[in-house]
Amino acid sequence: MTNRIAPRSGTAFELKKGQLLTVIDPEGEQVSDLVAFSASDKREYLSSGRSIDYAGKIFLTKGDTLYSNRSVPMLSIVEDEVGRHDFSLTPCSRDTFRIIYGDTDPHHGCQGNLENALAPYGIGADAIPIAFNVFMHVSVDSDSGEIKVLPPKSKPGQKTVFRAEMDLIIAMTACSAGQSNNFRYKPIDYRIEDAA
Repeated sequence: MTNRIAPRSGTAFELKKGQLLTVIDPEGEQVSDLVAFSASDKREYLSSGRSIDYAGKIFLTKGDTLYSNRSVPMLSIVEDEVGRHDFSLTPCSRDTFRIIYGDTDPHHGCQGNLENALAPYGIGADAIPIAFNVFMHVSVDSDSGEIKVLPPKSKPGQKTVFRAEMDLIIAMTACSAGQSNNFRYKPIDYRIEDAA
């Protein structure tokens, strides 16, 4: 069964070890912020730093592993039709929109949506790490280090598939930041399946 995350919203759910999580961009050029926590100890969480260190690159794709802050594999990328995601930028928030966009009445962003989705699991705002930004397209200048958020490369219906390497609590969004989706707020689809 395919589930839909409405534009500018989020959800959370449990993913058992060995299950597959397929994240789908139904309309194209949309980002999903994805965070993960160990179901057995919520102090163990998805780590951008560990994952980037062990992969030896900042853009992760098929064949790469997403690690926890304790250097334990959490998710493996087993299929990737887009090949460009980002693991460096934190979930957008009210402050993001205030500081970057100058909004005077800002949306609560992916940070707020993750907080709301994770609250039933007892995970608070300060425990939410940098997300794996599925389909996000960030350009990095190798000399200056300047970053630019560009429209995602994902086309309608394209997907990325993750395999759970431990029992997890997952939270995901349909991103609220205009720069991340070419200023067209769209849904994100996902499904959970047992591995064949």
